[in-house]
Amino acid sequence: MAADAEPMVYRAPMRSRRDGVPPGVDRALAEGLCGVGGTIDPAPDDLDDAIARVAAGYAERTAARLGRFAEVPDGAFVWTRGGDGDYHLGRLAGPWRYDGSAAARAVDLVHVRDCTWTAVPGQEVPAGTVRAFARGGRNFQRIHDNGMGAQSLAVWERWG
Repeated sequence: MAADAEPMVYRAPMRSRRDGVPPGVDRALAEGLCGVGGTIDPAPDDLDDAIARVAAGYAERTAARLGRFAEVPDGAFVWTRGGDGDYHLGRLAGPWRYDGSAAARAVDLVHVRDCTWTAVPGQEVPAGTVRAFARGGRNFQRIHDNGMGAQSLAVWERWG
């Protein structure tokens, strides 16, 4: 990232796309992870294997989302909401890996990256983040609102 470029910012609901699966967000916050679903059995050998098998077992779009998640640079900001509704700001801090543990499979949060999280008081959450979550959905996706990188960086510097 260039010195004058704003950091990228993402929304990470950390909910399975499969109905009936409990949210994985509280586990992710406790374990220092950010992730997406798409359980594969047996575990994939590497990211290319995971993407191919997610495409075959789920859908090409799901596989493409996994690829985009894995390509997000370390240091990018990630917003999520805990089970209590509170907002948390994180920074990605490691490459994609597959977590095939029983706990990860139970919440379908198996494609993960290390992430450092901090709770953020509601009044400090940027309006773009609130709008991104108000739209709903279960996808990990970039928040494109103007100024989100600078706003998230300021929040991180205060609370991170």
